[in-house]
Amino acid sequence: MSECLFCKIANGEIPAKLTFDDDRVTAFEDINPQAPVHIVIIPNKHIPTILDLSHEDQELVGYMHMVANQIAIEKSLAENGFRLVTNCKKSAGQTVFHLHIHLLGGRDFLWPPG
Repeated sequence: MSECLFCKIANGEIPAKLTFDDDRVTAFEDINPQAPVHIVIIPNKHIPTILDLSHEDQELVGYMHMVANQIAIEKSLAENGFRLVTNCKKSAGQTVFHLHIHLLGGRDFLWPPG
């Protein structure tokens, strides 16, 4: 998608502080962090929302979670814990319509979240 912000980050058209990058997934620091560690993990394939996943995307979504796991360990979040968040559509807080996972950690969180 030529106008998608996250596609442009994945393609290297817009600079970002990358924490992970390969042919399937890109992860980068959020520009408006909500925790001491706030990483956004995206598939390089454009998928607007979680509702747009197909059966062929199952492995990709699992891989995104494995990348989140790896980053959480690298950022020393494993011992105290972390939160993974995927918002779906505007009312849930999705502002960029490209599937993504927020990895948040480094502080205590409340429940319910919002």
